[in-house]
Amino acid sequence: QVQLVESGGGLVQAGGSLRLSCAASGRTISTDVMGWFRQAPGKEREFVARISQIGLSKTYANSVEGRFTISRDNAKNTVYLQMNSLKPEDTAVYYCAGGKRYSADSLAYDFWGQGTQVTVSS
Repeated sequence: QVQLVESGGGLVQAGGSLRLSCAASGRTISTDVMGWFRQAPGKEREFVARISQIGLSKTYANSVEGRFTISRDNAKNTVYLQMNSLKPEDTAVYYCAGGKRYSADSLAYDFWGQGTQVTVSS
């Protein structure tokens, strides 16, 4: 059983940066595709970014392409999301997730963290 714990969220002004971390425990996540999703109030959960098992492939939602960077350190069993040039519309709860398929579909992910709040003020 894998447990994921996100951290690094908070309140930031528009144009600012945050770095989210997702620490895994229970077993290694080096064999899993890892993804970040987000859910804003009143909206459905949406894909943000995903990274393949050893980090060779990365994919981003159009809305964050060029501003966000996903990375992973399998030695630390941790995944990161560097968020730059933040906008008020990036405000959401951000979730880390893992699975075996390289997909933007949340149903492809088998285990999830509890989420961390990111709030961007204008």
